[in-house]
Amino acid sequence: MRYLALALGFLLAGHAVGQERYQYPSKVQLAWNQLHDYDEVVEICRQLVAAYPDLLTMESLGQSVAGHDVWALTLNVARTGPHDSKPGMYIDANIHGNEVQGTETVLYTIWYLTKSYGKVARLTELMDHYSFYFIPMVNPDGRAHWFSQPNTAHSSRGGVKPTDNDGDGLFDEDGPNDLDGDGHILMMRIADPGGSMRASSQDPRVMTRVSPDDRGDFQRYRFLGWEGIDDDGDGRINEDGIGGYDTNRNWPADWQPNYIQRGAGEFPLSLPESRAIASFILARPNIAAAQSYHNTGGMILRGPGAKYVDYPRADVAVYDRIAQRGEEILPHYRYMIIWKDLYKVHGGTVNWTAEDLGIISFTNELWTSGKYYLDGESPDRQSSMDFADDLMFGQTFVNWKPFQHPELGQVEIGGSIKTAGRIPPPFHLEEECHRNFAFTMFHARHMPRVEIRGVRVTPLGPDLWRIQAEAHNTQLIPTTTAQGALRKYGPRDVLELSGQRVTVLAGGLRDSRLPTATFDFVDATPHKLWLDQGIPGEGSRFAQWLVSGSGEITIRCSGPRFTNVEQTIELK
Repeated sequence: MRYLALALGFLLAGHAVGQERYQYPSKVQLAWNQLHDYDEVVEICRQLVAAYPDLLTMESLGQSVAGHDVWALTLNVARTGPHDSKPGMYIDANIHGNEVQGTETVLYTIWYLTKSYGKVARLTELMDHYSFYFIPMVNPDGRAHWFSQPNTAHSSRGGVKPTDNDGDGLFDEDGPNDLDGDGHILMMRIADPGGSMRASSQDPRVMTRVSPDDRGDFQRYRFLGWEGIDDDGDGRINEDGIGGYDTNRNWPADWQPNYIQRGAGEFPLSLPESRAIASFILARPNIAAAQSYHNTGGMILRGPGAKYVDYPRADVAVYDRIAQRGEEILPHYRYMIIWKDLYKVHGGTVNWTAEDLGIISFTNELWTSGKYYLDGESPDRQSSMDFADDLMFGQTFVNWKPFQHPELGQVEIGGSIKTAGRIPPPFHLEEECHRNFAFTMFHARHMPRVEIRGVRVTPLGPDLWRIQAEAHNTQLIPTTTAQGALRKYGPRDVLELSGQRVTVLAGGLRDSRLPTATFDFVDATPHKLWLDQGIPGEGSRFAQWLVSGSGEITIRCSGPRFTNVEQTIELK
């Protein structure tokens, strides 16, 4: 018995050590089963920066429409170089004010990376080689309003800039009203003999559709929409609420005016939030990957947002490789093309970063209610209610109750609260954060990493040499995407040879390392070979120079989206 106890003790001790290896504590203690409002998010960011000053910096990019700071955080290991000397990944969230768990995922990413530096080898290597740029709240006004005011799961999507949504010359004059003062905006229903809905015989909270021909001893109802009154006296309810624009329709790529794309704003980057963030991104041509977090539906989305452009096949192959692995990392998520599999989006963020800037960009729609269920398939409304009762103990639904409406008479108010449906329940939130973080790190680790390989020096005569070299990208994402090459965005990649005591007589690129490879001479600057197509993912560019002279020469490969590399050799 004593030996059994000892063996069990060793087993448990070993298990504890094993657990400790991936449970390194952070200097900032946070719970990931709760959401945070604007002020709390800012305070968490400040705490993380204070705890990890060698890794994190924080800056305000400017003020939103309502005067909230738009905060950006940069994670960079200074001892391995300035942030803009390495490939960078841009990560944002909460461009729609009600899509709140994206911000938690950004915070989780920063929290997990900082606590892992020097402890988790894979993440330490990522941070040594790459920099990361975070915008936790693209739309701080919408987030602040969603938390502080009664809302639905779908409201407070835009910001708070007064907008005339109904074209009556008034602004934000007729939004939802919390009529019963319970802190929620819920649905209204009214008894109506001609109504098309009835309460389920199994559960009076659940409304089911009935046809005009159905007979029976039941009450028919008609839905009236969200709680509210006709504030402006035009005969309609809730048609002009707070804001009404969409920050994710305000970007330059395929921007369309409001009559084509609702919520687009007056012109591209007309909103201070999008304009400030665009300036931030454009000032960082080293950004090689981009990730936005939205909700909901369990999707890994890529562009185009509308069928106005086709992505080059070489880029599609990169998207496919990353996203298909993402479907495995994120159970019940689907890899989709925005315009084809979801709906048209003109002027979206990732459309701009991908289509104008040539950055490999994804939008993840966080959370799918199918994750409530073992098979990932959402059941009918009644079964969903049963699961919500059993897992959340009825906390996500307010039972229907009578209310004397000042204009409509006797109605009933009830329905799901704002944190139900689009947002994971608390016990699922950390898993959503971690799995999406893991997918984004998989994307990040495929940013370009360049090596100079296969340098060959062949003597051709007295002080005459042929130099051959290969610039190889070990990762999946090219240094310049095919779309980036088409758009001619950003500084160019270049492969060059220099030396104090040599003269470059001729130089050019070869199409392979084979002796029979085609050699394309460069006329004006034979020492400097521009790589306008970049270095392909998991591929190479091959160079050859003819030089005269002796002594040291340096072969250098430089570009905005990879860490510059060089190799020095002696000609003798």
